[in-house]
Amino acid sequence: MNTFGNLFRLTTFGESHGPAVGGVIDGCPAGVAIDDGFVSSELARRRSGDGHPSSDITARCEPDRVEWLSGLLGGKTLGTPIAFQLANADCRPDDYEALRGCCRPGHADYTWDAKYGIRDHRGGGRASGRETAARVVAGAVAKQLLAAEGVSVRAEASGHTVSCLLCGVPAGLGEPVFDRFNARLAYAMLSIPSAMAFAMGDTPQAFALSREAFPDQWREGGSGPALTLTNHCGGIQGGISNGMDICFHVGFHAPSTRPDGMVCRNGDGTLRAVAPGGRHDRDHLSRLPVVVEAMAALTAIDFLLAAFPTVSRRP
Repeated sequence: MNTFGNLFRLTTFGESHGPAVGGVIDGCPAGVAIDDGFVSSELARRRSGDGHPSSDITARCEPDRVEWLSGLLGGKTLGTPIAFQLANADCRPDDYEALRGCCRPGHADYTWDAKYGIRDHRGGGRASGRETAARVVAGAVAKQLLAAEGVSVRAEASGHTVSCLLCGVPAGLGEPVFDRFNARLAYAMLSIPSAMAFAMGDTPQAFALSREAFPDQWREGGSGPALTLTNHCGGIQGGISNGMDICFHVGFHAPSTRPDGMVCRNGDGTLRAVAPGGRHDRDHLSRLPVVVEAMAALTAIDFLLAAFPTVSRRP
């Protein structure tokens, strides 16, 4: 599957060192003004990481200029599919020739070979974090829709964890069995490259609380973000939002490629030391909060549109 979402759907395309990456957004309401400056600022956060010079985390420097191909007129959405692309202007596919025919440890090289019988060795192809640039563009569009409804999303990195807060989500969104709001969030977050774990709650330790301590006690007269005295559940109960802030945490593993050399697996099962070449992130955690926000925004707008089909035209 290369498509995420039910009503507000994103399909991404492109490989790390192909001509471009991009996407098609389908289901975006008509008449929404797209702020190009905001989209660019979101891409800048992904490119360099929040508050970090880009040279500290990656040697690759993509300008990430969005080219809108369809679905917009005069900067406003038409209600038709919105296609866009970002040229891969700083790609160097020849740098990865040492990885042709062998599989790196800690990467998807072997599993892609097992599934497809062929893989793109140039920087990981579709399995590369480069694909997330398209998610950030779509997330920026979703954030603008959410902002008009009073919903905000913000994430920050700490250690190997990105913590995210969705504020202003109304009560009643989500389904009680399989299509739970928290289940969809987990699905969204674990689709991000290098994601390993997902947890709901106001702290990562909320799941370990006793049965006496875990239930969020009612606040007298409370509603919305002040419904209960605590928020151990993370704003979702029984798969449905309760009006409190939705809080969750995503755990990521460290970058797997060692530029000084790795023991790789050949197609015949033999092992050999390989200096991988190419350019690899030295620190990808600082680049991930905006990606987590994008996937949270895409999840939230999907549920919001299901509840309020004319969300962009509500007074």
